[in-house]
Amino acid sequence: MFDRAVVTYHIVLTCEAKHLVQITQEALMKRQLFDKAEKPVIRSDNGPQFISNLFGDACNEFVMIHERIPPKTPNKNAHIESYHSIIEAECYQRHVFESYPQAYEVVSQFIQDYNRIRIHGSIYDLSPYEYMEAVKQGIVKPKQIKV
Repeated sequence: MFDRAVVTYHIVLTCEAKHLVQITQEALMKRQLFDKAEKPVIRSDNGPQFISNLFGDACNEFVMIHERIPPKTPNKNAHIESYHSIIEAECYQRHVFESYPQAYEVVSQFIQDYNRIRIHGSIYDLSPYEYMEAVKQGIVKPKQIKV
């Protein structure tokens, strides 16, 4: 099920492969998929964290498929590119951060609001959490991922 929710995130001054492994594992556990046979496919660009042996080994250990898009083709990863545009316009551009803790607080709150409040036309004009609940209750049909 594709629900547009931010499952987990990593807000720090650096992002290394070990952090990517950690948040991937955390996301699988939050969605109760860690021990399931069927897992989501990870689609990414070719950043150093994603092409690392450490992340490749973790994907094998987690029994996950990792697709990397060809260089210079952000349209092939449109869902995350759309999210980056949204967080830029609706969060980063609206604030002048005076400290790292302030930035962490504002961005974390934005992510919570994005999941709980912000509606998405692609999921019946519901927030991601409202959509997940509506699918569980059988009120709406799950939307299929079109990539």
